[in-house]
This record gives sequence, C-alpha cells and structure tokens, in this order.
Amino acid sequence: MRGFVVGGTQSGVGKTSITVGLLAALARRGLVVQPFKVGPDFIDPAHHTLAAGRPSRNLDGWMLSREANEAIYARAAASADVSVVEGVMGLFDGRDGSSEDGSAAQMAKWLGLPVVLVVDAWALARSAGAVVKGYSEFDPDLTVAGVVFNRIGGDIHLRMLRDTVAGAGSVEVLGGIVNDDAARLPERHLGLVMPDAERTGSWIARMADLVEASLDLDRLLEIAAESTAGRPAEALRPAARVRIGVARDEAFCFYYEDNLDLLREAGAEIVEFSALRDRLPDDLDGLYVGGGYPELFAAELSANGDLLADVRAFASSGRPIYGECGGLMYLGRGIEDAEGVRHPLVGALDLWTKLTNTLTLNYAEVEMKDAGIFDAGTTARGHLFHYSEMTSDVSEEKAYRVVPTFGEPFEEGFRKDNVLASYVHLHFASEPALARGFVTSCEGTRSRP
Repeated sequence: MRGFVVGGTQSGVGKTSITVGLLAALARRGLVVQPFKVGPDFIDPAHHTLAAGRPSRNLDGWMLSREANEAIYARAAASADVSVVEGVMGLFDGRDGSSEDGSAAQMAKWLGLPVVLVVDAWALARSAGAVVKGYSEFDPDLTVAGVVFNRIGGDIHLRMLRDTVAGAGSVEVLGGIVNDDAARLPERHLGLVMPDAERTGSWIARMADLVEASLDLDRLLEIAAESTAGRPAEALRPAARVRIGVARDEAFCFYYEDNLDLLREAGAEIVEFSALRDRLPDDLDGLYVGGGYPELFAAELSANGDLLADVRAFASSGRPIYGECGGLMYLGRGIEDAEGVRHPLVGALDLWTKLTNTLTLNYAEVEMKDAGIFDAGTTARGHLFHYSEMTSDVSEEKAYRVVPTFGEPFEEGFRKDNVLASYVHLHFASEPALARGFVTSCEGTRSRP
C-alpha cells in the first residue's frame, strides 16, 4: 500500500498531466498502479483510469469522513504495487480559507503519504526556492518529499531551479518537464474533455515519454511511503437481488465508482447501457442516470426515441428512477441548446433545462424529506457543478433540503412518484444507507410489470 500525493502550488500548474504521465510510466514498468483523485471530480479520474488500466477512486475530506476515505484507499490500494493520489487545486486549498477541510494536504496527512509538489516554473528562477520552502514548511505535520518543475525552459533553467531549492531546504528535486504544447489537452465548459482511446491514448503516451525522460522514477518509488490507512476490511458482495440499469456513455459519464460498488454491496447487479445508442435492457428493477454532457448530445439523445419510450414506460410502471445533474436534464421534458433549439427528452418530470454561461459550483449537505428512493431523515453530502438551469418554476414535490457550503439553504430534489432527480451529485459513501435504500426501493416494486 505504498503511495504518494501529487500536489500543486495552485490550479493549472499541470497536476493532471503529470499524474497521468506518472501513472502510464509506472504501468510501463509492469507495476500495478492504483490512481486516486482528491475532490469532487469526474473528468480527471477518467483520464487516470485510461492511463493506469484500473478505475480511479475519489477521496474527499469534506464529503466523506476520515474513516470512509481510509477505507476507500485501503480497499483499492491493497492489490496495487503503488498508489498515486492527485490533489485538488493548490496543496492547501479546500472548502474555505480558515481550515484544511477538503484539501490535498489534509488527505496526505490522513493517509500518511508524502507529497510530490508540482511547480509551474515558466516564470520562475531563484524565486522557486522561496515557493518550495514556503510550501514545505507551511504545515509541519505534512511531508513534502519532492518537487517536480513543470514548463521548464531547458537544462540550464532546471539547473538554476535545483540550485535554489538546494539552498532553501531539504526538498528533493525529482526533475523538470519541458514546456511542450503537445502535453496539454483541450478544455470545454466543464474542464478537460472526457478521454477516448485514440485521441487521449496518444496524449497519455506523450506524457509517459516526457515523464520517463525527465523525472527520476526510481527515486520517486523510494520516496513513496506505506500508508497509515490500515488493511482493508473485506468487502461483502452478496448475490444480486435486483438489477439496476446505469446509463453510461459519452453523454452520461459522471459516476463515483464507489457509488456503484456500494449498490453492488447492497445487492444490486449493475447493468450498463448507452442512452445514445441502446434500448433499455430487459428485466431491470431500477434506473440510475448520472451526470455528464447531455447538453452536448441533446439532438442524439432526443433522436433515440425507442429508449425515451422505454424510460417513460419504466417510469409509468412505478419502478424507481434516480437522476443526478445530467440525469435531471434527461428525465425532464427536454434541453434547450445554445442556439435556443429545444430537444424533447423523457418528460418524467415537468421541467425544461438550458445551458448558461454561469457555473454553479459548491459542496452541499442534503437532508432527505420524502425522497421515496431514500429514507426520510437521511443526511448525505455531495456537490453541485453545472452550467445549466431550469427555465421555469417546477411543480414537482421538492424532496431535499440542500445546505450549501456557500449561500443559503434551499429546497430541491424533484420527485414525482417513483422518479427522483437533483442537480446534486451525492457521494453514497457519505451515507451508505443511500445505496441500501435504493436497492430496497427496487425490491419493493419487483412484482410490477
């Protein structure tokens, strides 16, 4: 269970690119590499998964308890040779400026792992020594064991950076990545684009090449430490009692892997299908439509009329349907695209959504009222991250009281009979009763057509 955390001085310094390169380079050595991502993110873990060949797992110091994070880490890391944990934002950035909650630094301390600090050196020379010294000494309980400089100008620049860090403290310079436009992925309104095997595969190979040529991987593996998370508890996987369909494709790709695992542990068989290309699988007892990019595929989703009819019939049968963010948009009457064209969708909820230029980004605690799928009185945590909004007031019952980190509490979680959807992405590990409640709801309607 050896590992390390890749932290950055701030967002945009190249943490994801370097993490992906490290994952692929270590895997090339024949090592089993387990990736993790700190924070409420779905896109970076998708790149990790492609680079490492193993599902990346999310860790989060605000959404999840220390014990839950340790359990997720221990379980996934147990079968790996080394774990690589990508941080979030800057090393010490979290939910607010007064605490370390949700930060990469907090997670590194909880797991007992050293930090490899990524510094964008493009506009730095001797000042880099002050930057590294400040980050390494800011929290005496944190071990910053190494530094990687990104976007260096060449060998002379790297030598200057090594000299200044050597004169400023004991942090070891593991190398530097040259400034290379080919090392960057394009972005879209929700961040990096989701990976695909061909386009992203060539970028991952390029990053692995740069990492192998530029960083001391042998020393990095020596720096990696045994985690203090402990040995994993054995996960119980009972025989499946229900079948839950999960829409998973280019349009719906935002799922916490542990949400699906907790559903399996509660007795569900997960049956994946494409909302773009498939019909609804047979003999399902429930549906889970996660987040993603339905607004970019609104025309294609609307054109798959057979599936829309299947989902409408499923909703009419009384079987549970749960949607998050993109799933909320899909289960509504339709999506209005950037050109103002409306694309009809399922219509299980009486709402339209449209794309905007305003980002809603927040952590949130959710108190369940009468959510149907989830027991009343249950409290769970998640996050909000979307550029869309509803175009009018919604008549459906509001099953959630949402308490965001910033802003006033509000009513949300739209419910109509057996259909529940929300903009909040819930992490089921914040309250495992969510997965059990979903499975129990599916069991309760199995006798219906």
